[in-house]
Amino acid sequence: MANEDKILIVGAGLAGLFLALKLAPRPCIVLSQSPIGTGASSAWAQGGMAAALAVGDSPELHARDTVAAGAGLVDEVVALMVAKDGPKRIQDLLELGVPFDTDEKGALELGLEAAHSKARVARVAGDLAGREIMKSLIAKAQAASHIRILENHWALALLQNPNGAIGGVIAGHKGGQLRIEAAHTVLATGGIGGLYALTTNPIEARGQGLGMAARCGALICDPEFVQFHPTSINIGRDPAPLASEALRGDGAILRNADGTAFMAKYHSDADLAPRDIVARAVAIENQSGRGAFLDATSAIGAHFPTAFPTVFASCMSANIDPRTQMIPVAPAEHYHMGGIATDLWGKTSLQGLSAIGECASTGLHGANRLASNSLLEAVVMANRVALALHGAHLEAPQNCAFRLPAQLKSDKLQVLRRAMSENAGVVRGENSLKALLQVIDNLKTYPVEASPNELVTAKLVATAALHRQESRGGHWREDFQHLSESPKHSHLAIGKNGDIEIL
Repeated sequence: MANEDKILIVGAGLAGLFLALKLAPRPCIVLSQSPIGTGASSAWAQGGMAAALAVGDSPELHARDTVAAGAGLVDEVVALMVAKDGPKRIQDLLELGVPFDTDEKGALELGLEAAHSKARVARVAGDLAGREIMKSLIAKAQAASHIRILENHWALALLQNPNGAIGGVIAGHKGGQLRIEAAHTVLATGGIGGLYALTTNPIEARGQGLGMAARCGALICDPEFVQFHPTSINIGRDPAPLASEALRGDGAILRNADGTAFMAKYHSDADLAPRDIVARAVAIENQSGRGAFLDATSAIGAHFPTAFPTVFASCMSANIDPRTQMIPVAPAEHYHMGGIATDLWGKTSLQGLSAIGECASTGLHGANRLASNSLLEAVVMANRVALALHGAHLEAPQNCAFRLPAQLKSDKLQVLRRAMSENAGVVRGENSLKALLQVIDNLKTYPVEASPNELVTAKLVATAALHRQESRGGHWREDFQHLSESPKHSHLAIGKNGDIEIL
């Protein structure tokens, strides 16, 4: 399929669809690995989208909170840029039909979430922000004449010419494989949650985009920084349902099985402490046998069905009535701060390739993402990529070849997922990370050039985590609990011999 001037977007989550709409009238193709609207983490986002919209708030304050949460590794230029652009992108979404919650005067209702100094999170129907935003964008994208959506097509490998430029992908589908050539390729493939046994993400999100880019030599930044949501609902589901952080913003309290509130002993902000601290606290309380539960019986109570319908339904499906009972919780992989390194316009280190959304590392999240900044980053960076590509003269690179990765069989994937959760979870250490790398090597019964994308991504995470001998943000080393004096990013790339190089 030749597309001399067309743009290929790999991924149909919020970042991918928003970019496609913003490119109008420029033709583009959107690959969705499953029926559109399923398999994308965006639709599962419960909190909402952060933006400085309230009286007394400002982009500068929003950027300051973002920098503080990121534990020394947030790019302040990026943080301010994204914060300044946020209100405009909220307006875009309103114009696209997203029904953000409003008060009786028509003003947006803004919620408070952990580590935000102001209430600035725009929500939809309490905890349905992701689903409702995606519903609006899907309808617009399906009606747009410049967008071609290929459902049930998944990227396997990038097309690359001898000079390193990217010219599209080889995609898999039920009937086989399809070569899709493009003048510019944008990865919007989501995160790595499906590489963990306990995750709040769709299990389809297994870091494939990151792995594909890395296999072609793209620069990868900070893959060790993985955020674990402290309050996944601990009822044995895969993926785990999520008890939104907005619950604690509205007054819910973390307690032990005997009702003792425990967060005050871990942080002065108690239940509104940064996510990494809350996640470690919940893990410790569970491991101690005291148990960890979220008590929203007083803060939300009878309002649960309308205030947080998704959480309410998840709890009731497990015979837990959150109006009168505490919710059992545990930390689960939730968001990947690291990813494919990009500049302010979404460009990667490879010509012809951009990356947006969770698979990218823009510098916004640093070592620990501020709550509800992920949906914001998705639309802000998608808009910037659209601006960069809109009037650009693009030509598909010639003589592109590809290296197909082997497919990781389901039994091996489950071995990897368990090893990732056990050894590269909320708490890591030298022994656990070396054990994980050994598991990855044992699973890699393929030639180097055919390593499955999932194993490439997992090895990048483990290698960077082993190399970072400190505890910072979402990366906590039990054997290096100090914070080093000079914050430094991790930059990695795969060399021509297939080995991971730390740059």
